[in-house]
Amino acid sequence: QVQLVESGGGLVEDGGSLRLSCTASASIRAIHYMSWYRQAPGNQRELITHIDSAGSTYYINSVKGRFTISRDDDKNTVYLQMNNLKPEDTGVYYCNAGDLWWGKGTLVTVSS
Repeated sequence: QVQLVESGGGLVEDGGSLRLSCTASASIRAIHYMSWYRQAPGNQRELITHIDSAGSTYYINSVKGRFTISRDDDKNTVYLQMNNLKPEDTGVYYCNAGDLWWGKGTLVTVSS
C-alpha cells in the first residue's frame, strides 16, 4: 500500500506558473510509471503526463512545452512544473503510482 499526497495547487492567473508535488509514503524507486492526471469540471479524469523509472516522459499534446514532470526517488516525490497556464488547465490534479494507487488530488484554478 502506497499513500500519495499532492500539494502545490491554487489560484493563478492566465500565463502563470505552479509546481505540484506528490509525495509517497513508501519508496517509489521500484514503481515504473508515476503519472499525473487531471479532471476538469464536468469531464472525466484524463492522463496528462507520466514518467518511467528511467526518466522517459510522455505528455498529452495540450501540455507539451508547458508542463514538465520529474521524479526524485530519494525523496519519494514526483513533481509537475506547470508554466504558461491557461484557463483550460483548471481542474483537480491527481497523482498515480504504478496504475495502482491514487492521491486525493489538488485543485488548480487558472483565471482568465
